[in-house]
Amino acid sequence: MEAEAVSEAQAEAASAKAEAANAQADLSSTEAFISHLKLEIEKLRRQLYGPRSERKARLLEQMELQLEELEAAATEDELAAEKVAARTQIVQSFKPPERTLPAGGY
Repeated sequence: MEAEAVSEAQAEAASAKAEAANAQADLSSTEAFISHLKLEIEKLRRQLYGPRSERKARLLEQMELQLEELEAAATEDELAAEKVAARTQIVQSFKPPERTLPAGGY
């Protein structure tokens, strides 16, 4: 019986060691995955908030400013063209009175 108890205790110890090794492997795997996720998150943050994204944001702001300036200039040009067109219509509609030659001529 004593031999059986020793054998059973050894089997339980081996089983416990195997479970501990599995738990350690799971822990190592989990830690590796956590490290991987942290690295990927950091990469994404750099892409989102890093120097390149800041540069893109500045370029976008510059482009938007240029667009606004061009739209304003186009509006000013359109108003100026309308004023010139209105003046041209006024000048074209103006006809000097006809002069009649005096009777007897020159």
